[in-house]
Amino acid sequence: MASRLLRTKSIDELIEASEDPSRRLRKTLGPWSLTALGVGAVIGSGIFTLTGTAAAGKVEKIESVFHATILDLAMHGIHGGTTLGRPGAGPAITLSFVLVAIACFFAALCYAELASMIPIAGSAYTYAYAILGEIFAWIIGWDLILEYAVSNMSVAVGFSAYLQDLGDNIFGVHLPAAIAYPMFPAPGQPSGIFNVPALLITMLVTWILVRGVKESAETNTTMVAIKIVAIVIFCVGAAPAIHTSNWHPFAPHGFSGVLTGASIVFFTYIGFDSVSTAAEECRKPQRDMPVGIIATLIVCTILYGSVSLVLTGIAHYQTLNTDSPVADALKALGYNRLRLVVTAGALMGMLSSLLVYQYGQARVWFAMARDRLLPDVFCRVHRTYQTPHLSTWIAGFVVGIPAGIWDIDTFAELSNIGTLFAFMLVSAGVIVLRKKQPERVRTFRVPLVPWVPLLSIACCLLLMMGLPLLTWIRFFVWLAIGLVVYTLYGSKRTAANPEPTVARA
Repeated sequence: MASRLLRTKSIDELIEASEDPSRRLRKTLGPWSLTALGVGAVIGSGIFTLTGTAAAGKVEKIESVFHATILDLAMHGIHGGTTLGRPGAGPAITLSFVLVAIACFFAALCYAELASMIPIAGSAYTYAYAILGEIFAWIIGWDLILEYAVSNMSVAVGFSAYLQDLGDNIFGVHLPAAIAYPMFPAPGQPSGIFNVPALLITMLVTWILVRGVKESAETNTTMVAIKIVAIVIFCVGAAPAIHTSNWHPFAPHGFSGVLTGASIVFFTYIGFDSVSTAAEECRKPQRDMPVGIIATLIVCTILYGSVSLVLTGIAHYQTLNTDSPVADALKALGYNRLRLVVTAGALMGMLSSLLVYQYGQARVWFAMARDRLLPDVFCRVHRTYQTPHLSTWIAGFVVGIPAGIWDIDTFAELSNIGTLFAFMLVSAGVIVLRKKQPERVRTFRVPLVPWVPLLSIACCLLLMMGLPLLTWIRFFVWLAIGLVVYTLYGSKRTAANPEPTVARA
């Protein structure tokens, strides 16, 4: 039993399986497309929202000990009803973004090495199967299912709300509450029967993804271009309104404020791992995967830093703790046309994030089904489009229907803890593979192994400790459910027959 749990698939075996004509995906992506996928995932609507929150800081009332972070419990011994202040970074929020980029860079280097060596769909799941064993692969695959699904539910709900607000303010169009809001909304929000826009946007993205990875990448590249243009227009257009006095003091709460800002904005960076899910559809993965992953971090850091620097220049940082700080700051200046540009950027940000995460989710399911840990239907490939069409459609409904029923923003932190867990396993995988297969050719090598991967693991652990205790409990419950599913289903299929028989649709 133990030997089967720790059974690995050799890298050569995984690559050979990916070349099977019945399960082969079309290789059309280059470095620009990969970078656009990464930027599409990382730069969402958060660039126009979290920048203000992280600069201003926030005061939270902890309703229950379960909603406190583990670090809060260790440092403050807080209890339900405690009010906890988190000092913001002020204008030094730009440094917070740089600090987070450095922390993510350690994990990005690890992803780049493994993605170039193991150019297979599935990202961290595939790396775990090749290096750590089947049980670890299942755990991280099950974790990624949660990460991508919950993240996209939040994005779909947010896109729906933003789109309806735009229609109301510009065109005076009001959807009936029954089809505009979920049955189970967040506290204080209106309720309806089903959030139809959330489902429709998810289905539109799903249809684009089924049509082909090249078409999906081109659509995403277009949206990313619009998004970047909107960000540049904001920075250039608002620059004349900058008052340098707003930058003084630059770090009002010192380094602790910079760290607090970093803990808030870290989760805007977690999408770069989605680049690695496209490895199997990359023309030259050994060269292009490292370029795509590292370029994503560089481009996103420049964009985040530019927006935060301009935002804290046009408004005092203490006024930015609102749901839409950029729009509010522009409204105060009377820059209403620029507000529309920000709206377009936010919408494109959410839409491209939705597309990239749905893409990644379907590829993880595809890889797990090809290894017989999920039903064979998930690894069926469309005869014409050469995409995993059935897993893509199923993933669309798995996200779209819950997004129509619930406002699941309260569960968004599950995506964060899942991503950090994946980062840790990937970083550990680099160390293990260097020991097990030192002779294997590596077109990209993480420097200073094992220290860089260990730094990545340490950063991830620290950030995970900053998540609420309730998030940890939900995460472990999800993993426990996954182990039951693996025991009753996945492990029996892989033991009985390690290779599925799959036909094209």
